[in-house]
Amino acid sequence: MGETLQSLMVGFSIALQPQILVYAFAGCIIGTLVGMMPGLGPLAGISILLPATFGLNPIIAIVLLAGVYYGAMYGGSTTSILMRIPGEAASVMTCVDGYEMTKNGRAGPALAIAAIGSFIAGTLGVVGLMLLAPTLAEFALRFGPPEYTALLLIGLFILAYMSGGSMLKTLAMAGFGLMIGMIGIDVMSGYTRFSFGIVELGDGIGIVPVAVGLFGVSEILLSAGQANPPKVQRPKLRDLMPSREEFRLSVGPIARGSLLGFLIGIIPGSAHIISSFVSYGIERRMAREPERFGKGAIEGVAGPESANNAAASGAFVPMLALGIPTSPVTAVMIAAVMVHGISPGPMLIQEQPELFWGFVASMYVGNVVLLILNLPMVGLFVNLLRIPYAYLYPCILAFCILGTYSVANSLIDVWILLIMGGVGYVLRKFGYDLAPVALGLVLAPMLELSLRQSLAMSAGDYGIFLERPIATTMLVLGLILFLFALRPLIFRGRDWRESVGLDDQKS
Repeated sequence: MGETLQSLMVGFSIALQPQILVYAFAGCIIGTLVGMMPGLGPLAGISILLPATFGLNPIIAIVLLAGVYYGAMYGGSTTSILMRIPGEAASVMTCVDGYEMTKNGRAGPALAIAAIGSFIAGTLGVVGLMLLAPTLAEFALRFGPPEYTALLLIGLFILAYMSGGSMLKTLAMAGFGLMIGMIGIDVMSGYTRFSFGIVELGDGIGIVPVAVGLFGVSEILLSAGQANPPKVQRPKLRDLMPSREEFRLSVGPIARGSLLGFLIGIIPGSAHIISSFVSYGIERRMAREPERFGKGAIEGVAGPESANNAAASGAFVPMLALGIPTSPVTAVMIAAVMVHGISPGPMLIQEQPELFWGFVASMYVGNVVLLILNLPMVGLFVNLLRIPYAYLYPCILAFCILGTYSVANSLIDVWILLIMGGVGYVLRKFGYDLAPVALGLVLAPMLELSLRQSLAMSAGDYGIFLERPIATTMLVLGLILFLFALRPLIFRGRDWRESVGLDDQKS
């Protein structure tokens, strides 16, 4: 422990150099702005900036890109809370209660808790990275296709268990998401499926047009159809910061989200997205008043925001300790480091201690920079709500279309955005929860690929899932959760039979 602290002090002596601080600050600002633009998530921001890092010192390059990553993870929450537009996929769950808080005049506290939760989760994630990197990375290596399949299935089982409304509606929406996630080229055979001859659908339907359409455009359509449009808000200074009660309610979700996000983050895949969904479900199940969720519960903002930021830290564990990318973002960052002749992996700490510990220390610094940068801007962001909705909504719609088009410069994505906006409008009118659609769309390609790889390993034998202890444990746990989720339906059916006297007739 003493040696670790000594190495960390060396890292801080590097990270606190004025030049590195400037790049950390620049990365956080760029990342926050990128995260606020629909479609331009952390991957797009890092990819755009990657060529600019080639002439930089390796430590400066990775600090700049990490700042963009962190900033984008936080920036997505701003438009989610204020406008119900997820800046990137991990912010989908923040829309649910964050925007309801905005409608209730509590946009300031929602933004502040998102910033504070992101700071705490990011800091705790860095502590975990520093202390547990080698051990956790070795555990993550034990995950093969059967384990990934079980993990993704348990994500769907957890969704069913944690659902606060109708479980059948929730699973129907997840199934709808899985169906549209099947569109595109089959990665195992190379054949194109369900694309109806549209070449642009070969890559599948992206999460950006679907999420922005379901949440952002549907909200505009719902509000435009109201007889009395929402009132323009004029927030007061004292309303911008959370109350003591809101702070109290946020402590547990931030702690649980930080732990959950970090542990899920070390596993390859879209961990930050999955962790935010699971965190939201856990908080709704643990709440004394679960009916508050979906109507502006501060816990519904604190938990998912903490989880996706902690997952961002967890993703660096296998990247730095083993040189294994767990997501497209970390793959691009590995490429940036390798351009400078440095190979991440087990020998990185021994051969390049300045780089490793300088990077770890810069992550502490980046979290502080994000907090200092974003808390004072809460008032500025909230003042956007002073704009009359007749002027604000056309701007938001243009913002959605521009952001969606910029992802792939494709008009097809814009049409998907508008179609999903109409679908989201209809589904919300009938009381369906839209978040499972986004989760199903994200999970579909990964679930299909890992399942088919597992069956290819076993020559079509499903028994492979029972031969792998980790996969078996997760599947059993998922099945237990699913059976618990079915209990209300079973008891409801029993009560109905008793009410019509079927049980008496049998006896």
